[in-house]
Amino acid sequence: MVGVTLLWSIAGVVTRQLEAARAFEITFWRSFFNAAFLVGALALLRGRGLWHGLVAGGWPLWVSGLMWAVMYTCFMLALTLTTVANVLVTMALAPLLTALIARFALGQVLPPRTWGAIALAGAGIGWMYGQQLSGGDARHLLGTLVALAVPVASAVNWSVIQRSAGRGQAAGPDLLPAVLIGATLSALVTLPLAWPLQASAHDLSLLGVLGVFQLAIPCLAAVQLARVLPAAEVALLALLEVVFGVAWAWLGAGEAPSTAVLGGGALVLLALVGNEVLGLRRRA
Repeated sequence: MVGVTLLWSIAGVVTRQLEAARAFEITFWRSFFNAAFLVGALALLRGRGLWHGLVAGGWPLWVSGLMWAVMYTCFMLALTLTTVANVLVTMALAPLLTALIARFALGQVLPPRTWGAIALAGAGIGWMYGQQLSGGDARHLLGTLVALAVPVASAVNWSVIQRSAGRGQAAGPDLLPAVLIGATLSALVTLPLAWPLQASAHDLSLLGVLGVFQLAIPCLAAVQLARVLPAAEVALLALLEVVFGVAWAWLGAGEAPSTAVLGGGALVLLALVGNEVLGLRRRA
């Protein structure tokens, strides 16, 4: 899972190196290369069972696929509207949103420490939003709002995967094809909005790297990992993407995070790490 987050984290710094591709076109090409790779990879892994699985997968497969599509699309759009740090800190809400969904959808009881972490993380995100509102920066605010769809979809996705796998047991439907469904839906939705296509050969090579190595391979691994790791733990480990991603953008693209992002992000990470440390002590 640490390796997965390391691959995920390169999206921001690679996107900043693009020449001509913008907004919806970036999303389209990344999803297109992702889908193209997945067709071959899943056909190799599943054979004819891939197409049978798409038909017989049931509602968990298609809900998961829809959530992947939302994450793919909103993540890249948010990166074109605001800073990498803004996007990644907003995405850090995923573990707490996962816990909330598990509480109301799966009936899991949340301990007081988790409710406290939710409140503290909410204050951190509120700090970020407040600074953007007071500064009148509508573009960054819009980007942060778009980014908010990513942790919401992520929380739904991990909970669906966990539920379908029998709470961590090696059972339930095969949800690997959901990654392909998400990539295909994202490409189909964004193609009309991306037309006419303007990406250069340089851009296509970078977007190909994102589609295959930043998206397809780590997402396939994450789906398999979510079948044996608790949903909240997967979401917590995914927070390493925030650390890696901000560092890549800072070092590789000169994109230093603002004071509001550092302050709000620190509260979010403090809440999440504190919640996990208290949980570990309780289990010990």
